[in-house]
Amino acid sequence: MLIGLMPFSLVEAQHETGENAKTEKEIPAEPVSSVNLSPIIYETSGIICWNKRIWTHNDNDDIKIYSLDTLTGNIIQSYDLAGAVNTEWEEISQDDDFIYLGDFGNNAAGNRADLKIFRIEKNSVLNNFPVIDVINFSYSDQVSFDPVGPNNTDFDCEAFIVTHDSIFLFTKQWVSEKTSLYSLPKIPGTYMAKFRASYDVQGLITGAVCLENKRLVALCGYSTELEPFIFFFYDYKDYSFFNANRKKVGITLPFHQVEGVTSTDGLKYYITNEHFERPPFVDVTQKLHVLDLTPAIGSYINHVTGVTAVETQKYFSVYPLPSEDFITIKSVESQLPVSYSISDMAGQTILIGRLLEASTTINLSCLSSGIYLLTLSGTVRQSIKVVKN
Repeated sequence: MLIGLMPFSLVEAQHETGENAKTEKEIPAEPVSSVNLSPIIYETSGIICWNKRIWTHNDNDDIKIYSLDTLTGNIIQSYDLAGAVNTEWEEISQDDDFIYLGDFGNNAAGNRADLKIFRIEKNSVLNNFPVIDVINFSYSDQVSFDPVGPNNTDFDCEAFIVTHDSIFLFTKQWVSEKTSLYSLPKIPGTYMAKFRASYDVQGLITGAVCLENKRLVALCGYSTELEPFIFFFYDYKDYSFFNANRKKVGITLPFHQVEGVTSTDGLKYYITNEHFERPPFVDVTQKLHVLDLTPAIGSYINHVTGVTAVETQKYFSVYPLPSEDFITIKSVESQLPVSYSISDMAGQTILIGRLLEASTTINLSCLSSGIYLLTLSGTVRQSIKVVKN
């Protein structure tokens, strides 16, 4: 029997590890909007935000990636990744320089020996001459490659994130409904993905996004009754995600096979579902949805993007906050030179520059009153919320 969802529910997680981690209750919130996606991307299987667009791909033999309008979901342009083969592209991720495509879907029999992640240089995509290399891997604890039948393996994967130096995989475990965490380098080569931990998410994990400067990971997925959710792991230390604080947020989209999640600020989230059909009663088209999860995670995001975090203030300080027309940034000299950018809450970059001295004043008179994000990138990376009156 399939059960419908409550309008929006927040569920406390049962954890296997991290006795000192904390699960907080938050106020429910409602999805903001949903738009249909083109039939061309009916098997949309992952999303990222980049270059003021949503980017996605299909989980079939299609070797294109697609840029979408963030408001309408319309396809703006498609990009052919010539030379790549789509066996099962399940997820897309990124860092500053590259797009990463996970060809590691393994639900057919659980015995693939050709798991890989394509790494594509971002500028080459925009120039329509994609430069692609490959990260090959296998799981450190998979000892048998005998076929186990469809949807019956612990070595399927549809979610990963890319940090400053590593890739972290989150498996989709069909039988136990847990997820296991594996790590491997993010440079081309052949590796054994190292098992790190498992966590009982009570569902099937299908997508992930990491806001590294906020120490937050969001996983999307759904229950076996197609009840979608987002699972937060936040304020983690040393990339021990499962020992962090956490929240599981149920989403008002019954029978939606949610496959991708992304965010630029940790508050506004985009999720996508692929087409799902069970005649004669269920026929759900592929869609792009927007969620405002400020009630669920806003208190943490606002804290971590403020200037009160002691561990990051030792490198940079900004004053006055709130500001009028000028802010001054003080930097530890060992961090110089430092690149900076100021973006609005929609993720649009407005100002960029470099800090060459220990004290630098920036003119904000061209900005309207509001909240902005100052990102400083040196040997460490720090983001600071700036309020302009």
